[in-house]
Amino acid sequence: MALEAIQKVTQAEQEGRQLREQAAAAARQTVLQAEREGKQALDDARAAAYEQAKQMMTEAEQQGAAKTARLLDEARQDCDELIRSARTRLDRAAALITERVVNE
Repeated sequence: MALEAIQKVTQAEQEGRQLREQAAAAARQTVLQAEREGKQALDDARAAAYEQAKQMMTEAEQQGAAKTARLLDEARQDCDELIRSARTRLDRAAALITERVVNE
């Protein structure tokens, strides 16, 4: 009976060691899986942030181009108005010079 009890204790200890080893292996696998998933989540977040930044840059460039076009158009209109104004004054100046020359 003592031998049988020793065998049961030995077997229980062996089963306990196996269970601890299995639990440790499962824990290592869980940690590895969590690390892989964490790395994947980080990579996905980086890719999403890159795409968002790229989209924001594209929108900013488009807005900048539109604003530049508007400013150039306004400047062109201002220049055209200055040219028209200068031409009317040029005609008056030429008429004034002609009148003075003729009258002298």
